[in-house]
Amino acid sequence: MLDVGGGSGRVGELALEAGAGEYVDVDLAHEMLDLARERLARFGDRAKFVQGDFLTAPLEGKFDVVLALGFFEYQSDAHIFVRRMAELVSGSVVASFPRWNWVKGPVRKLRYEVIGNCPIYDYTERELRFLFGAAGFGRVLIKQGRSGFLVRADS
Repeated sequence: MLDVGGGSGRVGELALEAGAGEYVDVDLAHEMLDLARERLARFGDRAKFVQGDFLTAPLEGKFDVVLALGFFEYQSDAHIFVRRMAELVSGSVVASFPRWNWVKGPVRKLRYEVIGNCPIYDYTERELRFLFGAAGFGRVLIKQGRSGFLVRADS
């Protein structure tokens, strides 16, 4: 399992406890990976950590599952990341994507873009279908929640 932007390894802990054979956390922030190393130390070499940009990180082989949870809110070129995921997955990609809603949308815009000077991105179901279809995924399942989408795309 590959976790793109896996940060502190919370999802990895659950996956490894549930029996995942290997978990790879790739993240830009070495501070987050330090937290993940601490959290996942008990799993030994079943947990691996790669510090760097997902697009250029040295990731070898294919992964049964690629996760990207809470990752796409900040990516202006989502298609590049989805294509890289398609190259690395032999099974399914599971990713979350925010969508605009009138309850959280204005607050997120103010908090991140206006105050934090950090652009954020929202998606529609149509955009997600196009994004994953263009990357070559055969089957794309999209579940809509209150503030976003959960996508499962199978290679």
